Amino acid sequence: MSSLDFLPHEIRIPSGHFIGGKAVGATNEDIQVLRPSDGLPLGWLPAGDEAVVAQAVDAASDGLKASGWATVAPRERGRVIRRWADLLEANIVPLAQLEALGSTRPVTEAFNGDVRSTIEAIRFFGEYADKLGGDIAATRSKSLGFVASEPYGIVGAIAPWNFPLSMMSWKIGPALAAGNAVVLKPSELTPFSTVRVAELAIEAGMPAGILNIVHGYGQDAGSAIVRHPDIAKVSFTGSTRTGAAIMSEIAATGIKPMTLELGGKSPQLVFEHVDDIRHTADCIVRGFCGNAGQACIAGSRLIVHERIAEPLIDAIIEMIDRLAPGLTWASDTKFSPIISRKQADRIDAIVQQSLSKGAEVRHGGGFFADTGEGAYYRPTLLHRLEAENPALIEEIFGPVLTIQTFRDEEEGIALAAHPIYGLAAGVHTSNLSQAMRAMRGIAAGTVWINRFIRSGDMVIPTGGYGQSGFGKDLGRQAFEGNLRHKSVLIDFD
Repeated sequence: MSSLDFLPHEIRIPSGHFIGGKAVGATNEDIQVLRPSDGLPLGWLPAGDEAVVAQAVDAASDGLKASGWATVAPRERGRVIRRWADLLEANIVPLAQLEALGSTRPVTEAFNGDVRSTIEAIRFFGEYADKLGGDIAATRSKSLGFVASEPYGIVGAIAPWNFPLSMMSWKIGPALAAGNAVVLKPSELTPFSTVRVAELAIEAGMPAGILNIVHGYGQDAGSAIVRHPDIAKVSFTGSTRTGAAIMSEIAATGIKPMTLELGGKSPQLVFEHVDDIRHTADCIVRGFCGNAGQACIAGSRLIVHERIAEPLIDAIIEMIDRLAPGLTWASDTKFSPIISRKQADRIDAIVQQSLSKGAEVRHGGGFFADTGEGAYYRPTLLHRLEAENPALIEEIFGPVLTIQTFRDEEEGIALAAHPIYGLAAGVHTSNLSQAMRAMRGIAAGTVWINRFIRSGDMVIPTGGYGQSGFGKDLGRQAFEGNLRHKSVLIDFD
């Protein structure tokens, strides 16, 4: 048995909101949280509302005033954040186990990927704290012009359920390093690991009130965060529909900046000449089967040159046939459950609708058998799709790959376009000039060439075009996005 294996009853589940450096409302049993692996109860949450959000905002305001977090020497702020990263690293195994228990992330992937990525993001932004502070402007000789950077104050963040810890770190890392306080709402489906990270922040020396966690539903707690007048910026990752609703609420209740990372329907464009067809197949499988397709960047549209379509599809089928579902707390599990039965039924409904519109199942389809109450959807390949087929248009958020073929470069790049989304894309070719033409021709915030996965390089920003959102997570752009800029001009003799 691996040291990562565990049994669900062995894991301590944090309780309550985390406000002002402590658990609050821990006895309220309003929302039952289920384990995605088997559908059994995991714990309970208090349902936050406008009053709870106001309490968290007050704690954030008090924390900023009492600690001077926004005005302390940036290097000291960075030291606290880096100590926090060190403490997270010291707790990597229990964090991975807690993340796995309450989410769709198998424990080995949580250990090697999610938690390490979270630690790296926190450390990366902690190191940024004293690296950017404004610019000197070119002015006439008897004037001094400069741009001063200042934190917003309180940032509201709303994180998704698919990668709870890493998505949390993308939001709180740059906001805290820039000198802001944060009120974060995790998904009510995957809340507990985020609270443990906040507890460890206090142990690392972060002042009480600087990082607050509020539980609840989006229409209640999430909406209250968006509308609160003392929250100066909002960061959200989730569906395009919810992102549009957030924009409407902000417009109706007070203008403020926002970062939105929204839906995607990413193409994987494979040209005729690739160096290693099995490597390409592996990229495609990881792109649409990673986390069982529950990723906004999922490479769910295969667009392949007709001359290599069949050998590539055969290699993909061979690889997905090795994927077997398993409990997230078993270290040998490599294929994730769907987050809930409701989401799994939605995936299947879109597949069935696609078939009714003329698509055909090339491989897979439907649910794995004998998985108890956990919802595990078989990796599915759909082909012979007309342009308006729902499987090509809608973000399915499951392990479903559509297949289209093309004859020449121009047709392939045209098929890669999407009428709504522009989050990410993959281009596979051994021809560098062709790769660069495709990169320029595809409207997407991220384009990977001969790969389809983010790297551990936190310096590379991520974010979308079109209805996939705006603003950037990660990189210098995310740090600067949590600062406002003041122009100053001084005349002197």
